[in-house]
Amino acid sequence: MWDTVILNPMVNSLLWIYDLLGDNFGLAIIVFTALIRLVTLPLTLQQQKSTQKMQEMQQSKAWVDLQKKYKDDKQKLQQEQMKLYQEVGFNPLSGCLPTLIQLPIIFGLYGAVIRALATTPTQLLELSKHIYEFIPSSIIPLNSQFLYMNLGQPERLYLPFLPNIGIPVLTILVVISTYFQNKLMTPPSADAQGAQMTKIMALYMPLLLGYFAYTLASGLALYFVASNLLAIVQYAATGKVDFKKLLSFGSAAAKPKR
Repeated sequence: MWDTVILNPMVNSLLWIYDLLGDNFGLAIIVFTALIRLVTLPLTLQQQKSTQKMQEMQQSKAWVDLQKKYKDDKQKLQQEQMKLYQEVGFNPLSGCLPTLIQLPIIFGLYGAVIRALATTPTQLLELSKHIYEFIPSSIIPLNSQFLYMNLGQPERLYLPFLPNIGIPVLTILVVISTYFQNKLMTPPSADAQGAQMTKIMALYMPLLLGYFAYTLASGLALYFVASNLLAIVQYAATGKVDFKKLLSFGSAAAKPKR
C-alpha cells in the first residue's frame, strides 16, 4: 500500500523530472518540491485562513472572558472553548492538515532519494521493482552530484583552510528557514499556556528538521530548504508578512481586542 500510493509515484516523478532536466538530481528535487507546494496550495491557503480565524478568535472578548472565568477549571475551560469553536464555525484541526500531509511526503521523499541513488547491484535490483515502464533505463544509475554535494550522503562543506572540519551548510539553512517559517506563519496565542507551547514548537521543529538534515541524505535537506523558502514566498505573496514579528524574539502572546 505504501509503495503503491506514496513511494512508487515519488520515485518515478523524481526520475522523470531528473531525465527532463538533463540528469540533474538536485534540480529535480527542487522542481519536485515546487510541484508539491503547487498541488498542496489549496490546503496551505486553508491553513492560513484557519490560522487567521484562530488568531482573531483568541483576541476576542469572549475568549478572554472564558480564560478568566474558568482559569482554575481546565476541563470546564476546554468544554467552553469547544462551544465557542462551534458557535463561530471553527474547526481547530483544520490548520493541521497540511502539516499531516507533509509527514508522508518527507518519509516518502527520503525513501525515494535513497532508492533512486542506487549504485550496487542489490540496490539497483531493489530500485527496478519501483520503476514504471515509461522511465528510460538509460538514466540508471543516477548522477548523485549537485554542486559540491553527494545527495545520497549527509552534506558537509570542506573549505581549503579547514580541511578536517565539515561545515553542515544545508543543516544550518534548514534550521534558520524552518525557524523563520514558523515565526512568520504561527499566530500569537491569547493565553500563557498557548504562548508557551508556541514558543516550544518554534524551537523544537527547527532542531528536529535540522537533526534530520545533519544525519540523513542531503537530498532530503535540500527538500527542506526549498520547501521552507517556497512556503515563505507563498505567504509573502498574500501581503500579510509582518517583518517586525519576523525579526522579533519576544513573547508569542497576543493582546486581546476590547
